[in-house]
Amino acid sequence: MTISKSITKLMENSSWIRAMFEEGERLKKIHGAAAIFDFALGNPIAEPPAQLKEELIRIVTADDRGTHRYMPNSGYEDVRGQIADFYAENTKLGFTADHIIMTVGAAGGINVVCKALLDPGDEVIVPSPFFVEFMFYISNHGGQIRLAETNADFHLDIGNIERAINERTKAIIINSPHNPTGVVYNEEELRELAAILRERRAKGQKIYIISDEAYRKLLFDDTPFPDLFNLYEETIVVTSHSKDLALPGERIGYIALSPLIEGDKTLIGAMIFANRILGFINAPALMQRLVARFQRNSVDVMDYQRKRDAIYNILVESGFEVAKPNGTFYIFPKSPLEDDVAFIRVLQEHRILAVPGIGFGRSGYFRLAFCGELDMIERSRDAWLEVGRLYNKK
Repeated sequence: MTISKSITKLMENSSWIRAMFEEGERLKKIHGAAAIFDFALGNPIAEPPAQLKEELIRIVTADDRGTHRYMPNSGYEDVRGQIADFYAENTKLGFTADHIIMTVGAAGGINVVCKALLDPGDEVIVPSPFFVEFMFYISNHGGQIRLAETNADFHLDIGNIERAINERTKAIIINSPHNPTGVVYNEEELRELAAILRERRAKGQKIYIISDEAYRKLLFDDTPFPDLFNLYEETIVVTSHSKDLALPGERIGYIALSPLIEGDKTLIGAMIFANRILGFINAPALMQRLVARFQRNSVDVMDYQRKRDAIYNILVESGFEVAKPNGTFYIFPKSPLEDDVAFIRVLQEHRILAVPGIGFGRSGYFRLAFCGELDMIERSRDAWLEVGRLYNKK
């Protein structure tokens, strides 16, 4: 064996999402893709807005010199300036281009933040269930993940978070709208979180909120999205345009650092340095130019809401216990079997692909991604009803 022991261990604990994707490919070869109801992978089929495609054509056909050259590691200043203007407008805080760092997606951004903040043994609190890649991003830089179970409705359990804090706590990662549950944290619970973190700051311990907002614009039913920058001073937002502009393969995102953070210039410098030495160097040049003026745009959110309604109604009709998501393109029903992995195998027998809740730190549930075709969701109804009848016999 030539690979490292640590990577070997991490690979053994790696994503159930990828495992289900591979199983799905196997079943599609046997039955044909049209016969499989694939809810496993959050790989949206939505196409980018037409205006964005037009802008891309303009950029690549323009006779501008230097478009593909090196740039500052933080990204193009004019691009960062436009994003800063968006945040200044929405928060009424003093954002400038210096508070924005362009990154290789949100995943790259979280790795940059962790590299800049963590010393070996430092802890990062993550509410559970959670996006499992957070565990790897934290361990990449010597940190330790500490899980804090959420409430039964998947909203924050502030008491659990408070009990998870110790002298090694450096940050807490908040993901809202939330993968895998679709929950959107409300202002009241975020204020309570900010209050306990300020109590620690008063005792000399600064704890950062790292807010993963990749699904921020995918909100349903006019659900409000609280402004964390005005709720807690030590806030770092990380986001991407994979979901809101349907650009997952382009790996373009950014870090937005609160202007209220004391010593922000030092932290900004550390993140820019981390962006470089992690091998990202800078975010993709063309994509930076492309997304700069699309901060207020998104794909058709109503399309996702129609898909949300379709799968939610099918699940309820089939007898599943499930909360209606307020954002993202995920739903997290309760498994009728305590062993959610066993239930996933039952679903596969009915040609339904899903991901077990244990892959997100919460057994007894399963995750469905409703970012595929609406027709596929609607055609899956009979299969769901068949499964439901297995566990809802009168």
